[in-house]
Amino acid sequence: MTDASADELPLAAEFPRATREQWRKLVEHVLKGAPFESRLVAKTYDALAIEPLYERNAQAQPIAGRPPAAAWSLVQRVDHPDPAAANAEALHDLESGANGLSLVFTGAVGAYGYGLAASERAIARALEGIHLDAGIALDLDLGPHIQEAGRLLAAIIKQGGGAAAASNVQFGFDPIGAAAVSGASPLPRADWVACFNAAISDLAAEGFRGPFAPADGRVIHNAAGSEAQELAYVLAVAVEYLRALEAGGIALDAARRMVYFRLAADVDEFLTIAKFRALRMLWARIEQSCGLVPTPPWVTAETAWRMMTRRDPHVNMLRTTIAVVAAGLGGADAITVLPFTLALGLPDRFVRRIARNTQLVLLEESHLAKVTDPAAGAGGLEHLTEQLCHAAWARFQEIEQTGGAWAALERGVIQNKVAGVRVEREAAVARRKDAITGTSDFPDLAEAPASVLHVAQVAPPPPSAFAFEPLPSIRLAEPFEQLRDASDGILARGGSRPKVFLANLGAPADFTARATFAKSFFAAGGIEAMDNDGFTSREEMIEAFKAAGANLACLCSSDEVYAREAIAAVQALRRAGASVWLAGRPATLESELRHAGVSGFIFAGCDVLAALRTAYSLVA
Repeated sequence: MTDASADELPLAAEFPRATREQWRKLVEHVLKGAPFESRLVAKTYDALAIEPLYERNAQAQPIAGRPPAAAWSLVQRVDHPDPAAANAEALHDLESGANGLSLVFTGAVGAYGYGLAASERAIARALEGIHLDAGIALDLDLGPHIQEAGRLLAAIIKQGGGAAAASNVQFGFDPIGAAAVSGASPLPRADWVACFNAAISDLAAEGFRGPFAPADGRVIHNAAGSEAQELAYVLAVAVEYLRALEAGGIALDAARRMVYFRLAADVDEFLTIAKFRALRMLWARIEQSCGLVPTPPWVTAETAWRMMTRRDPHVNMLRTTIAVVAAGLGGADAITVLPFTLALGLPDRFVRRIARNTQLVLLEESHLAKVTDPAAGAGGLEHLTEQLCHAAWARFQEIEQTGGAWAALERGVIQNKVAGVRVEREAAVARRKDAITGTSDFPDLAEAPASVLHVAQVAPPPPSAFAFEPLPSIRLAEPFEQLRDASDGILARGGSRPKVFLANLGAPADFTARATFAKSFFAAGGIEAMDNDGFTSREEMIEAFKAAGANLACLCSSDEVYAREAIAAVQALRRAGASVWLAGRPATLESELRHAGVSGFIFAGCDVLAALRTAYSLVA
């Protein structure tokens, strides 16, 4: 095989090489004059362009991160408020394939309503029988307790005869992250810096290797921020911790090894891969700016809280699997999977097994960790990584100009920027542009309830007097879930759900598509559609409407049938007492339809949440 055809299939080598210009001409023919950018170029929430086609980047080099062919650490959450129950689950996870634990404390960024108390008794009981000097990774997810839990853990390890240097503990000292989500800090900046330095210096002197201080991107991700905002925040926090450690007399080369990163991994696979890759590139630039030779930082991942749903929770298994694939391919050193029922309550053992086995299958059967930076050279991912680097660096500089991460939080700069993206994201969810399978799209009103442990949530510690605006922790599905909860309440009180009658006009070929759309549309809000096979006459349709016991009727058919029959059908339904909506865009008929009595239109791209909330005023 010649050099010219070395990377081509023998059959493909017989044909002339296609060019981008040829492809563009074919695309323009299909678009028939429509703008290429608006039809085929997508935009992220950072306004980054995603083209439909990229060429290979042959000059790209793999990004240094996890050692070649090394598996990431499989980390399981330990968040049961009862230390004995937490210990039983932790031991079972370690016996069943996990090699790391995330010890979650009350009020932590990743607590999500649960977590251990930061007491010596709770920590000792939760870790009873677990040999931390045997290679088990332990990551502390701390709340406002800047140093207590870490120091207590260190004391427990020493009392048990464990060697500090042999333990693999990430101590989780993150006073900025704890303050950002609680809106409060027990101490002003000058005081927490002193405590922060003292705690880390003492542990390092005792022989613990760390790392000790995470820059936690979940703070931004849980608040519905963008990828560039998450990266900018963790860079700013990490730099602030470097400055604090250096001010405490720790050399920069040692200080940078005391800092590590946590990022959220979500269902947007390509953006997640690019985000993890971009973090390593950005941190290397900061190290170079400090006069240091870059070394790969420790980067952990947790599957995203904001993508989790209470409705059709089994779909969360698919979402978390995609997130693990993305984080693993992006080079994460450790990954934690949120159990698929966590939005409903604490998971039982079966759900914990699914979280654990999600990673085991991908590691042991799919061998995803065997290739170093598999995204290297892929044109789309390389371009997205580069764009993210530029966008995140610009936002990082904005935070630095404000005075750093702490000052930016005090002045509300970070909160305001994130809030702007959150509004955009929530609008996209409301219009189903960002679809949530099983909740906003393809809902199942007859779904069976999922099993969870009956454990009450734990209230986080009360905020201190030193406060600023907190960054919220949200799930994007919550507005739809509230409507479904309202439907369940109506069902429990009256024996039936809110109803909408589908007034199907014409033959099945005319109405099936829009009737199917309408049924799913209303089900997303818990409104049951009274479907049918159409009617032989208008009188039959009116009788069926009266028998259905519904107040709201929705016309479903084709544009051609609407032009012939919709006005008369609306008038008949109005005389029968119905509030009438129509499935589809009204186009030129809107004025006539509204005059006849149509009060609402549902179609792809409309504000689904607003429509469903209006529908409740008619059907409930």
